[in-house]
Order: sequence, then structure tokens, then C-alpha cells
Amino acid sequence: MHDELLFAILPYVAMGVFLIMTIQRYRQRTFTYSSLSSQFLENRHHFWGSVPFHYGLLFVLFLHLAGLFIPDVILAWNAAPLRLFITEATGLAMAVITLIGLGNIVLRRMGDTKSRTVTSVSDWIVYALIGVQVISGIAVAVFHGWGSSWFATSLTPWLWSLFKLQPEIGYVTALPWMVKLHIVNAWVLIGFFPFTRLVHVLVVPNPYLWRRTQVVLWNYDRHKVRSKD
Repeated sequence: MHDELLFAILPYVAMGVFLIMTIQRYRQRTFTYSSLSSQFLENRHHFWGSVPFHYGLLFVLFLHLAGLFIPDVILAWNAAPLRLFITEATGLAMAVITLIGLGNIVLRRMGDTKSRTVTSVSDWIVYALIGVQVISGIAVAVFHGWGSSWFATSLTPWLWSLFKLQPEIGYVTALPWMVKLHIVNAWVLIGFFPFTRLVHVLVVPNPYLWRRTQVVLWNYDRHKVRSKD
């Protein structure tokens, strides 16, 4: 019963909440589709958190999407042991970079008063969920290797069966508990997505991924102004 709940019911609940609440939030609170950037606050620390986190996460997501949409290509690529090792090592390295970036983000928000002030409860929850997702993904890569291959042969058919509204949970019920944790947490994160600032990734275009660092110019002597205060 718990397998049915986690792998046949939870995905539809998560996707339903994601679609309905995302659309409703955009229609009713359009201006909340923002990351509420704290770039003005400790920009150097912001850089060492945001940049490795975003680029590491995007690379890992790309590997997952490749396993979903072109599994045959992934399996053909992995047929050569050296290519398989390179793929696994690169994915693991980028996951570690993502974790380092996330750690810097959390430490900055915990240690800086101004950053902590603009951090909501939903932010802490989503940081925890992403942390569990990244750490469990790293654990899977370390203890249950060659994930890019078994993802294409096990998880991909299961995911497509969900899209066809004919869930075949047999593909995932025999997987190790760490893999199941990674899967379930991903669905929880998807369901919680509309209630967080993560919705800003749905707004196209996303120039913050490649734009230059924002520079703030002051038109007055800050030292004189502060001395008057």
C-alpha cells in the first residue's frame, strides 16, 4: 500500500498542486513571481552561493532530463566504460558543487541579519527539501553507482507510465530505499514549488543566469550621511 501511495498517487497529487496553484498564484499575485533578490546584501557572499548552486543544479537537471527524453542515447553513450565513468564523475562533481552553493546560501542567510530578515519560513523549508534532494542524490551516486544507466532503464519507463495515466510502479518498488527517498522528496518539492520564490524560474526570459553583476552607484558621500545619523 505504501508503494502505491508514494509512486502511484503522490506524483499526481504533486503535479496537480503544482499546476493549479502555480496558475492561480500567477493570476492573483503576478508580482510575487520574483526571487526577491538579496544581491544588494553582501554581494560577494551571494556570488559564492548563488552561482555554484544555480549552475550545478542546472547541469544535474539536464542529466535527469536527458535520461527521461533520450534514454536510448544515454544507454548507447554509456556502453563504453570510460564514457560511463566520465558521465557519473561529472554528475557527482556538479552535485557536490550544488551542495556547496546551497550551503553558502544557507550560511549567509543564517549569519547576516539583513539577509535573515528577508528570509521566510517557506525559504527555510525549500532549502531543507533541496538539501535532502541533493544529499540523497550524492548518496545514490556514491553507493548505487551508474545511475545514468539504471535511470534510463527503470525510472524513465515509470515516469512515462505516469504521463500515460497507467502507473507501473513495478519499475521502482525494488529500488534501494535511498533512491526511493530521492524520488519521493522530488515529488514533495514539486508540490511545494508554487508556494515558494522558486516560481521565478518560470518567468521567461531569465537573464540573471548570464547577466553581469549589478553595480550600485551612490551619488552622495555615505560617510557624511552616516555621521549625521
